[in-house]
Amino acid sequence: MSRVFDFDSVPDRRGTASVKWDVKANELPMWVADMDFGVAPEITEAINSRAAHPVFGYTDINSEWRDAYVRWWRDRHSLEIDGRDLVFVTGVVPAISSAVRKFTSPGENVVIMTPVYNIFYNSILNNGRNVVERPLLRKDGGYSVDWEGFERDVCDPQTTLFILCNPHNPVGKIWDRETLARIGETCKANGVTVISDEIHCDVVTPGKSYVPFASVSDTCREISVTCIAPTKAFNIAGIQTAAVFSRNGFLRHKIWRQINTDECGEPNVFAVPAAVAAFRYGGDWLDSMNAYVYENKKFVGEYLAKSSPGIGYDIADATYLAWLDVSRYTSDSQKFCDALRRETGLFVSNGKQYGKTGETFIRVNLATSRANVEDGMERLCKFVNK
Repeated sequence: MSRVFDFDSVPDRRGTASVKWDVKANELPMWVADMDFGVAPEITEAINSRAAHPVFGYTDINSEWRDAYVRWWRDRHSLEIDGRDLVFVTGVVPAISSAVRKFTSPGENVVIMTPVYNIFYNSILNNGRNVVERPLLRKDGGYSVDWEGFERDVCDPQTTLFILCNPHNPVGKIWDRETLARIGETCKANGVTVISDEIHCDVVTPGKSYVPFASVSDTCREISVTCIAPTKAFNIAGIQTAAVFSRNGFLRHKIWRQINTDECGEPNVFAVPAAVAAFRYGGDWLDSMNAYVYENKKFVGEYLAKSSPGIGYDIADATYLAWLDVSRYTSDSQKFCDALRRETGLFVSNGKQYGKTGETFIRVNLATSRANVEDGMERLCKFVNK
């Protein structure tokens, strides 16, 4: 018998130093990719158990941590990972920044497919590398790779790295096996390493599953480093716990060395028990959360179709984010979001920060209670219908 979890009652996060909820009393934050749901009970129990010990000294990785990752990816995603290939890192973003520093030189090109997670830009530009935006093709609400442009970007001898977002944030695209295989072959043919950010892989529509880049072919395995974590799926980003892995021993050694050079390879005392508890015991909670968020997505689609049909919305298969087309109302999503927050208190992410192709989109976080989602949609539609 499956357990029942209450996602309608979300904890009050105001006054907790929350990045998301440090807002004015009348404001409703639906921006950063951070859930409002209480975590799986087993995670809380694991943290409380560790906190009961009076010493909080230096902590190391153990076999339980490796085994938890191995079993989860084998059972959930049909990917066999050798536990010895796993490298601890405090977060996916630190791992990506370390990869940029290790696998490229200043002035070289790093390709990203946009619109994409805005911190990719920071990891590239802050390290003195060049961002090469390859806009995704959009047709009938769906996204696909611009192969002609992508191949041209990767063929440039100045390009040495491609950062893949799999599944893709913010559009929620689950890349299929054929697309990933072609990416792998194109990158290998041109000596380009692939960093695959797969942090959103477990946040999917019920009945759907993502394809790990490293599972597609020998080529994809040998040219890539994959970044994974329980933080997004289980709402434990503040614990700072993640991992990278690669079957290529040379790439794995290089990323391990850079992570340690950057001093982001040492776990805090809760990083291991929280991850182990999530992967061992959090499956039921995760499935229930995905089902709840999917109902939120359907509600948004129905509400917008009825109240503001000028807003375009196609329900994505991955992430708990809604990618809304507001091109009928603005040509500048930054100004749109600023006015929306100022006039209604609804705080969402402007699509402009995810690349040029996001200039007329907004990103809305639906990992909250249905009451908050209803409130957010009422504020949004009131604003655009004004």
